[in-house]
Amino acid sequence: MSMPFYVPPEQLMKDRADFARKGIARGRSLVAIGSDEGIVIVAENPSTTLRKISEIYDRIAFAAVGKYNEFDQLRIGGVRAADMLGFRYSRRDVEARSLANQYAQAIGHEFTAGVKPLEVELLVAEVGDDRAGDRLFHVSFEGTVVDEDGFCVLGGDADLVSSRLRENGPADTTMRAALRAAVSALAGPERVLGSGELEVASLARVDRRRRFERIDPAAVQNLLD
Repeated sequence: MSMPFYVPPEQLMKDRADFARKGIARGRSLVAIGSDEGIVIVAENPSTTLRKISEIYDRIAFAAVGKYNEFDQLRIGGVRAADMLGFRYSRRDVEARSLANQYAQAIGHEFTAGVKPLEVELLVAEVGDDRAGDRLFHVSFEGTVVDEDGFCVLGGDADLVSSRLRENGPADTTMRAALRAAVSALAGPERVLGSGELEVASLARVDRRRRFERIDPAAVQNLLD
């Protein structure tokens, strides 16, 4: 029996991280921004059938970039976990924080012990009764959870999009301004993104149980105009 090649642990982790980063960077970016009216989530996604943004529970949304089959399995698991918790206890007990931690554990396990790391980055967003209650949890490919403040950018040229948002953030705190700022940051100075190339959803700060709303291309174009 031949002995396996020895790879230092730090080199193994570096190779796994590089593999995951390259897979995620091939995708297109996604932006979530808070406003007085709620949280708007915008993804560059020309597909009309494969969704990057979905509802998890009453006040909670899921968004992801990377390999669709991998993050869609995570989405389904999150829906089931939220439904079970809400059924056994109370709907108010379902929080984005606990879901983000569950996702982090699953992704972190695959990163360290799986055959290959998951090529995904996730956002778990929860809208509060006011802006202080909003939560944006960014789960990275190695299982790290970051509680973002104000906005969150995933995938693609995330650093470049983030810098554009910091420099040219929304001038006011309406959902329309947040949407325009997100689209401008995704497009950059050399492109124009139309509503047909975007997937847009929001968690509205309204007085009803379910807060998730998917915004159709015609309404998106009207808001951009």
